[in-house]
Amino acid sequence: MAQAPSKVEDGATMSAAPSKSISPKDLISTLPTSSDDWCSGPLVLYKNYWLRSTVLERILLAQATIKPRDDDIILATQPKSGTTWLKALAFAITNRGRYGFGDHPLLTHHPHQLVLSIEFHGPGGDHTDLNALASPRLLSTHIPMSLLPPEMSPSSGRRVVYLCRDPKDTFVSRWHFDNKIFHGSTMELDKAYDLFCRGLSPYGPFWEHYLEYWKALATPNKVLFLKYEEIKEDSVRVVQKLAAFLRVPFSQEEESSGVPEEVARLCSFETLTSLQVNQVSVVNDHGDHRFPANSAFFRKGQVGDWANHMSREMGENMDQITKDRLKGSGLAF
Repeated sequence: MAQAPSKVEDGATMSAAPSKSISPKDLISTLPTSSDDWCSGPLVLYKNYWLRSTVLERILLAQATIKPRDDDIILATQPKSGTTWLKALAFAITNRGRYGFGDHPLLTHHPHQLVLSIEFHGPGGDHTDLNALASPRLLSTHIPMSLLPPEMSPSSGRRVVYLCRDPKDTFVSRWHFDNKIFHGSTMELDKAYDLFCRGLSPYGPFWEHYLEYWKALATPNKVLFLKYEEIKEDSVRVVQKLAAFLRVPFSQEEESSGVPEEVARLCSFETLTSLQVNQVSVVNDHGDHRFPANSAFFRKGQVGDWANHMSREMGENMDQITKDRLKGSGLAF
């Protein structure tokens, strides 16, 4: 049974920022590499986070090229924590004055096409189109807070919405997704579970990712920290909370006419999965020149589905690891 490591795998830490005189590829070639592959291959360790080398190259490019703006809105998640849902909700809320619910862009576009990713967008790794977006920009990312492009963190005044999920469900969803998009690189669940519990998964350790954004709550009015489970429990209440945080609260007239309920319905798992665009199309380059089908971003959307794939003992062990790693922070699952 996997145990939580006492320190980052291999004890390695990379704290130096990339030098202007060294290319991202050259820098990445000097980093510690995992001895175990995660689905598509080994991961590299950069500033205490495990990342695919192709993704780290994109992150370094983003750090160098994206020009932050005071009114940027960042949607941050650990992978497979409800990213697609959060994008849909935020886009619908902030653009509700532009579109009607009968001809809304979400009916014909995947949420990933409407809210662009800081590290994945641009088929050639070119972020100039992100800089050309009109303000306020709504951007998404899986990047840990400490690796965000300079001046895009809450401490610099940017608003960040962070969505996390019970690690057990996050893990199962991640395992399914990566096995689906990395054809020919199927990873057994037991191996993936062991690596995930050791923090050795892309953008891991997951607990460090959670904690960085959780601790940013100390920055007043700049971070909204949400859990996937609370959206499932009461999506309308979260829609209202999200609108208030994004400084576009619903008017009394909108409330009385059921606009928050319409937003929640439009962005629901049931609505999005029923749309043709989310069944047959593919999204743009996903960081390593793979093109996942839009349907790959929708599986079950259930709370507690982990129990259909993991034993009770595995679940209890991951719960204990999570509890130990989050101890004293006030964050719990």
